[in-house]
Amino acid sequence: MLKFSKTFLSMILILMIAALVGCAAGGPAKGTSDTGSQAGAAVDSNQAKSGGTDEAGEQIRVVKHAMGETEIKGTPKRIVTLFQGATDVAVSLGVKPVGVVESWVQQPIYEYLRADLEGVAIVGQETQPNLEEIHKLQPDLIIATKTRHEDIYEQLSQIAPTVVTETLFDWKETLKTAGEASNLKDKSDQLLADWDARVADFKQKMGDRLPIEATITNFRADQVRIFYMGYAGKILKELGFTRPPGHDQDIWGVQLASKESIPDMNADMIFNFNSGTDTEAIQKNYEEWTKSKLWANLDAVKNGKLVQVDEVVWNSAGGYKTANMMLDDLYEYFELN
Repeated sequence: MLKFSKTFLSMILILMIAALVGCAAGGPAKGTSDTGSQAGAAVDSNQAKSGGTDEAGEQIRVVKHAMGETEIKGTPKRIVTLFQGATDVAVSLGVKPVGVVESWVQQPIYEYLRADLEGVAIVGQETQPNLEEIHKLQPDLIIATKTRHEDIYEQLSQIAPTVVTETLFDWKETLKTAGEASNLKDKSDQLLADWDARVADFKQKMGDRLPIEATITNFRADQVRIFYMGYAGKILKELGFTRPPGHDQDIWGVQLASKESIPDMNADMIFNFNSGTDTEAIQKNYEEWTKSKLWANLDAVKNGKLVQVDEVVWNSAGGYKTANMMLDDLYEYFELN
């Protein structure tokens, strides 16, 4: 009888130790980022791994992004996009977000997206999203960007699982991140393959006309810019265009201090777009700069290679659809169709 009691007590002790170990192994809450363990680590923003299933048998995926890792259940149905490129990419993936931020021009939604986004709620501006309005929509996924939303990432993550891109203007990063987070990786992979095929076709049809040195200029009501490796710059590079010395830096570009900087625009071609809503002031600024002799002496201007392009397509929308629209412009300009 004494021997049985000792065995029984030993079994009880073993079970209690096992239970304590199990409690100590608990992890972060589902749908939140374990950013503490990510400090100082380089993160591949386009990888997802299986996190198992929840009590209801729904798949849980762990998506890596610019701010850490986020657990996402199943296929999100109520997505909020907080920058222009994410909105474009969501529509490209066949998703209608429940909330988007206001467009920079053509407010509240860019004209090319209006049919797809009819009835969608506006949740503030890209630089200042309305957290209360986002919360009211009860999203199951938020797509943000570190450039704009690093400071409110924790607040966004309390509302819904949030994934974040590193940059605004890298549409491929946006597409890959959104595809992983939305459980639509096969679709995003196909879109990228379709793009690669168009790029190859463009280069083949252009033949020995490439490379062409090109500058991207931008006139606003109160400033003039040269864009380097922002949205359009990265696309032109992929298509086989080259840039003047210094224009291939991996930054968005530079604001020119005065008309004496006009020679920095020199290239075989200039793609120009004007930005803003005050069209009268923008046009006045454009005319003041372009009547300069320095402007008239630019190679592209002298040779009739100054091309006016659309601001939304070439810059502010920043997505997959507009990348293809930009490529459409180039097919038309070079008469490749």
